[in-house]
Amino acid sequence: MPDLPKKAAARTARLAALPLGYAGRTAWGLGKRLGGAPAEAVLNDIQQRTAEQLFRTLGELKGGAMKFGQALSVLESALPEELVSPYRAQLTRLQDSAPPMPTQTVRDILSADLGADYAERLVWMDGAPSAAASIGQVHQGRWRDEDGTERLVAVKVQYPEAGEALQSDLRTLARAAGMIAPLVPGLDVKPLVAELQARAAEELDYELEAQAQRTFAEAFADDPGIEVPDVVAVGPRVLVTEWMDSASSLAAIIAEGTEAERDHYGTLFVRFVVSGPARTGLLHADPHPGNFRVLPAPDGGLGRLGVLDYGAVARLPQHGLPEPMGRLLALCVAGDHAALRDGLREEGFVRAGAQVDSQLLMDYLSPFVEPAAVERFRFTREWMRGQFQRINDTRDPSYTMAMKLNLPPSYLLIHRTWLGGVGVLSQLEAEVPFRALLEEFLPGFVVDHD
Repeated sequence: MPDLPKKAAARTARLAALPLGYAGRTAWGLGKRLGGAPAEAVLNDIQQRTAEQLFRTLGELKGGAMKFGQALSVLESALPEELVSPYRAQLTRLQDSAPPMPTQTVRDILSADLGADYAERLVWMDGAPSAAASIGQVHQGRWRDEDGTERLVAVKVQYPEAGEALQSDLRTLARAAGMIAPLVPGLDVKPLVAELQARAAEELDYELEAQAQRTFAEAFADDPGIEVPDVVAVGPRVLVTEWMDSASSLAAIIAEGTEAERDHYGTLFVRFVVSGPARTGLLHADPHPGNFRVLPAPDGGLGRLGVLDYGAVARLPQHGLPEPMGRLLALCVAGDHAALRDGLREEGFVRAGAQVDSQLLMDYLSPFVEPAAVERFRFTREWMRGQFQRINDTRDPSYTMAMKLNLPPSYLLIHRTWLGGVGVLSQLEAEVPFRALLEEFLPGFVVDHD
């Protein structure tokens, strides 16, 4: 399988072919309809063909194209079932896999970044990658420490010219957002691509990623339910970490997990996401299922959750999630209309000069905080789709409320992570003690249970 295409023009042409392909299939579908084919069957066939082309292209190009696809995969639970069902298999596959780069290319990068004598420390490495992502792939290896002891490690190697490919893809996707939008009905593509562009440079910096991963590994070292592999060695394009013994990710639990597994790993997932900021001052901001690994339990029961990929991390100046976030969420749960409206305005969530009806504001926000209003909440695709459709329904009175609200820059990555996390929980259809976890780890969130 070839490396990332080196010519930006070649990559741009493949991305540009996506909307052209969709237009061609739509014209073909119209012909089938005129020929008497059932509308539903024709639409399903068009979507299936479109899904295969879209996510095959995103996966093979890697870079920003695959990262865009992975971001979409987290939000698939928001789309109507009749639209998303043909896409689901392709989306889930994209969460866990991508084509590998040549073995010699991997060796050249290891030699350049870890030194020509790297084989004296990395004494063995599997030639085939065990995992792949948007800007790099992972191999299992065996590392020899200074005292002579050996241990299994994960060796993440960045694809050649990953930075150029990532930036080029995202620029192309930004220009083509309007044309790509019909391929994923119901999602606003432009803000998603803009956020990916804003984080691109940090995700390419493996040394910065290593700093974040070390911080998380230290904070969760004794956690009974979460495992974070520590960093062993790092170079500009190579990151060596401890190996985690895992055969599957949350994507497998989404596809075929039992109810007990969904609830168990969903609870661990929430606990990691909401407790991480308080423990580390950082927010793991890439919550797609492939980054969360299912670790086997010694007794064969429900195991721990391993967490990978610390390239997308928000550095929180308050060493935790913002206190106003918890306080405003608690006001919404309590139904304190006036205080919520005033608090949102004070924190910059209401656009300057906008007149806001407190009852309509509460109606708009209440479904977002519904999981925090009860002792246990079961997330489902149906619930997620209902919320998504409601806020995008121009006939709903609360639709105009969205036009009056604003997301302060300091909350952009927090919001994306929160939305992505809810998307994963809805895919899992997990029941979790969401309120209790927020009360434990979210500053300012205090709820009267009477």
